[in-house]
Amino acid sequence: MNLVLGIAIMVLCLFLEALLVIVVIRYYARQQDLILSPSVFSSLVVIMVVMLLLLIGNFAQVAIWALAFRLLGEFQTYEVAIYHSAVNFATLGYGDIVMSEARRILGPLEAINGALMIGVSTAVLMTTFQDAIRKTAAARGNKSLNSD
Repeated sequence: MNLVLGIAIMVLCLFLEALLVIVVIRYYARQQDLILSPSVFSSLVVIMVVMLLLLIGNFAQVAIWALAFRLLGEFQTYEVAIYHSAVNFATLGYGDIVMSEARRILGPLEAINGALMIGVSTAVLMTTFQDAIRKTAAARGNKSLNSD
């Protein structure tokens, strides 16, 4: 049952991440006037917003897992559940707070989920960052930064 529950939460998190990636890509596409500007600052602002949106998505996933832990009665407070969830999601594995034996498989499942979703966020951030660097360099006329 725990495996089914964990996979269901992972699917929910994947859906959230995919939705957020679409939002980020649409945001980035609408900011092309800033990216095509020779101003490095304007590109930096766009990339910072992309990073913030991706972070919000990862924090939301941590919160979803924490809510599941609370609903399952694993932790007395949401604060402890969030902390435990963040440690799992980030694959830190401190072990200072652990779940009961009955639910402990959910920890590794969240760690797998976190590694995958952080990887997706990193890929999106780096893709937008590289695109912004190329376009800003081209707008500045700096061919050495613009070459593939």
